[in-house]
Amino acid sequence: MHRLRRGYVLPALTAVTALALAGCAGSSDANEGSAGGGLTVLTTFYPLQFVAEQVGGDLVEVSNLTPAGAEPHDLELSPVDVLTLEDADVVVYLSGFQPAVDDALASTSGPLILDTADAADLVIHGGAESEAAGDEHDEADHDEAEDGHAEDDGHDHGLEGEDPHFWLDPTRVAAVAAVVADTFTEADPDNADTYSANARALTAELTGLDEEYTAALGTCERDVIVVSHAAFGYLTDRYGLTQVGISGLDPESEPAPARLTEIGHIVEESGVTTIFTETLVSPKVAEVLAEDLGIDVGVLDPIEGLTDPEQDYLSVMRTNLDELTGALGCA
Repeated sequence: MHRLRRGYVLPALTAVTALALAGCAGSSDANEGSAGGGLTVLTTFYPLQFVAEQVGGDLVEVSNLTPAGAEPHDLELSPVDVLTLEDADVVVYLSGFQPAVDDALASTSGPLILDTADAADLVIHGGAESEAAGDEHDEADHDEAEDGHAEDDGHDHGLEGEDPHFWLDPTRVAAVAAVVADTFTEADPDNADTYSANARALTAELTGLDEEYTAALGTCERDVIVVSHAAFGYLTDRYGLTQVGISGLDPESEPAPARLTEIGHIVEESGVTTIFTETLVSPKVAEVLAEDLGIDVGVLDPIEGLTDPEQDYLSVMRTNLDELTGALGCA
């Protein structure tokens, strides 16, 4: 089951946001908005925007709360953004990933609200780094590090350790597409057949992408990837790889010296040739570590937001696959 509800009314908040709208300019992509007919849909970060656009097609106008090129983990909302939530027909979000969104939706009236967490079937990957990572690590900790997940990284996004980055497994994106189609149908039953057909078409594309990954990563010389932050747990679970994150689930967490030493041992023992930076987070720590270890630097995009408007989820996933096959020595 997925989490679907109608927002309830909080008059004081509505009044405050209405006043703010009169005096403020918008602060995010959501405020570029959409005029005219059709279903108005607000998503809270890029992968959900992609799904909503694909499922809704020409029948929906999709806006996104996280601006293009911005890191979504620590999104903060202006009063105008909160009012934008009120005005949408449908809001599609992931509970626990963006606390400001959770807080705003708890007091939002009007839209049909879809929480995609259940459909995405989130699991606990933990993080790569403990808050206590500055302490000395013994050999027993090494197995934890190879998985890229310490027991508690102190950054659970309110999800009690559940990893929110489900979209790096295409099969989970397909599951989310199905519930998005159901929600659009509830809001706009006259176009149910179109939403269902669009979701099936997207699922076919995602199935093809999954098959590409499975084939390309099936025979590789190496199976360990070192990444800037532990966003790739669903990808590595799906395709038989091992993730080692310099930082945990929170890309802004600072790795302790002991963690960097630990990664150096893993790189040497596993024959890692590349450390992956990413698009929305500073590459400095990863680049310095790679230089110290005498290995290459690559880019693996967690697709939390787009930096190139000419790309989309599918094209970035295929670019990631090219990066992985090269770094892992895949046949």
